[in-house]
Amino acid sequence: MTNERPPDAGIVIDRRYGDLPLVDAATAAATIAPDATVLTSGFGSVGYPKLVPLALADDDRDLAIALVSSGNVGDEIDVDLVESGAVARRFSYQSSRVARAMTNRREVAFSDRNASAIGDEVRYGALVNPDVAIVEAVAVGEDWFVPSTSLGQVPAFVAAADELIVELNYAQPRELQALHDIYRPDAPPNRGEIPLDDPGDRIGKPYVSFDPEKLIAVVETDRADSTYTFRDPTSDDLAIAENLGAFLTKEVDRTPVFEDAVHLQFGVGSLGNALMGELKELDFGGRDVVYFGELIQDGLLDMLDGGRLKSASATSLALTSGGQDRLFADVERYAEDVVLRPADVSNHPGLIDRFGVVGVNSAIEFDLYGNVNSTHVGGKRMINGVGGSADFNRNSLVSVCALPARLTGKDVSRVVPMTFHVDHTEHDIDVFVTEQGVADVRGLSPVERAERIVENCAHPDYRTDLRAYLENVKTQDSHIPHDVNRAAEWQQ
Repeated sequence: MTNERPPDAGIVIDRRYGDLPLVDAATAAATIAPDATVLTSGFGSVGYPKLVPLALADDDRDLAIALVSSGNVGDEIDVDLVESGAVARRFSYQSSRVARAMTNRREVAFSDRNASAIGDEVRYGALVNPDVAIVEAVAVGEDWFVPSTSLGQVPAFVAAADELIVELNYAQPRELQALHDIYRPDAPPNRGEIPLDDPGDRIGKPYVSFDPEKLIAVVETDRADSTYTFRDPTSDDLAIAENLGAFLTKEVDRTPVFEDAVHLQFGVGSLGNALMGELKELDFGGRDVVYFGELIQDGLLDMLDGGRLKSASATSLALTSGGQDRLFADVERYAEDVVLRPADVSNHPGLIDRFGVVGVNSAIEFDLYGNVNSTHVGGKRMINGVGGSADFNRNSLVSVCALPARLTGKDVSRVVPMTFHVDHTEHDIDVFVTEQGVADVRGLSPVERAERIVENCAHPDYRTDLRAYLENVKTQDSHIPHDVNRAAEWQQ
């Protein structure tokens, strides 16, 4: 086989090109130093390496790896590898039960990062000194590879690492090449504007290039992704979708920004997926509906198949097993409307601003003044990383926080007097939506925001107590009145 590079458009005709260092996973893992900084592909629990992390988990050396991924990854990394004790430090995102527990016990030193920035932090900043990148691909040559089901910060990671290991996965269709649009922004201070005028446009290539001297191993596998499992929409989900739809209908008619098109983003998870599925029936008055976000979920496939979506731009195919089968069976058709690009493009603040995105993300809780906690229970116990929610909450034209007003099956209000961990401040969020209603808090003072949130978003079981708290603290001579001791009681 010659080192033929795949065409910039079209489908690769083979999996392997050139004289490649084919080895098994254990051999590849043995090349990694015990204290190495390892960068992995993976975003939205798909597109991550599988066999080499498992081999590292079984390695009998005393490993203390610093592990960096640009999004959540599957069990082979965030359960097997982490649980083996091989990971001393973890960057960017985690969401598994095992990784969560070890983070809270401080057995793994975890540092949370925004999805849009970690590529630059790894390559140009002082975050880590990267040794090796391990990535998943559907085709590989001596100086290029075609990624699989996610991109994340893979181009930046490959450029930053001294060495490269590629897992060539035969369980993923090679036709995934048709989805990829790999564009890497220039380095500061000569970074120009990203030349993307429409989310459905393509400005890059379908493969990642690398220095051929970096490639130290290619490992073949046919192990499938750890795909998502979304629950069926609950009555609260459906009520939130109805309230969100009513708000969006008024909002797109209110401002000329949405005269021609509405650009939407939804956070990952069962609620976000349910909102996408329900909004496919929403009448946007003939306007084009475009998705510009992080993740393609099953609900977006429903919108595409129903002709309700012009195009969808993201960095990962965060699908269920059924959704993945559905896309894999017809990749070329979906590629007419779906684009996968690196996270420093999909989550770029300038592009979110340029397209006037309406960003819809969930959280653990929010407080009366509009501060949002996405990551910690009780202000101290880590649940997951912040991911890309800050990118969209902070830079969207309209930022929406949507969640049920009460924790399902628990006597716990998700609207609280004061959240003791803040991922998104009151300056970041414009609108709150629960199954109870909508609180548009734009232009309101802190106390006015609190009054509207209590009346429109709080669950009836807690509304009286929240009103009483607010009436009590309003007697204070302060801009943002609080009773910290009483607020802390809500966090028990």
